[in-house]
Amino acid sequence: MSGFTESVVELAALAWLENVGWRVRSDAGIAPGEPAAERDDYGQVVLGLRLRDALARLNPALPAEALDDAFRKLTRPEGTDLLVRNRALHRLLVDGVTVECRYADGSIRGAQARVIDFNLPAGNDWLAVNQFSVGEQKHWWRPDVVLCVNGLPLVVLELRNAAAENATIWSTFQQLQTYQAEVTVLFGPNALLAVSDGVAARVGTLGAASERLKHLCTFAGDTLANAYVPVLQEARR
Repeated sequence: MSGFTESVVELAALAWLENVGWRVRSDAGIAPGEPAAERDDYGQVVLGLRLRDALARLNPALPAEALDDAFRKLTRPEGTDLLVRNRALHRLLVDGVTVECRYADGSIRGAQARVIDFNLPAGNDWLAVNQFSVGEQKHWWRPDVVLCVNGLPLVVLELRNAAAENATIWSTFQQLQTYQAEVTVLFGPNALLAVSDGVAARVGTLGAASERLKHLCTFAGDTLANAYVPVLQEARR
């Protein structure tokens, strides 16, 4: 186990994600200020161009102003409490964003802008970003892996070295708790939190206590991952 470091776990997780269809990028290449930057600053966590492209692709019949309205609602959620904002964004992801469309005859009618294609997974943009830097007020953190779907950071995966002394998935879970308290902007769209030491893994939702975390299932979601192999690897099967 001497060579089993946190970086090894991270690289392995990214390789497994890439194997099931995620594009993998390092935040160093797309961070604010870089030639290929996908964010204007570190307090912005939505990859705006990817979200706009997805809205246009999934809603070809909606006019540009309706898509702009959907983008605004997704990137500026209402509510002073993180869990309230998270629930509101979850409804938008599942039900679509209610927008108003003005038609040539002068009429205005409501419509739903789809955010995620649940029927055709290939119709979405899947991006795994490692070392995703986030800054809010005086706090700066870099979660190990952030999974973005159509530009929205829906999953935060924090990893630890199973061979390190006192490093467990529970200490890793506490790190996620710190992120939630200090860089709340990252968790508005969040759908899933995951912790792993490369061997064991648990998943849960925003606000869940440690005892509510669940064992990771296989990629198909119908069985639990094999406990005798690295769980992150088994979960992709």
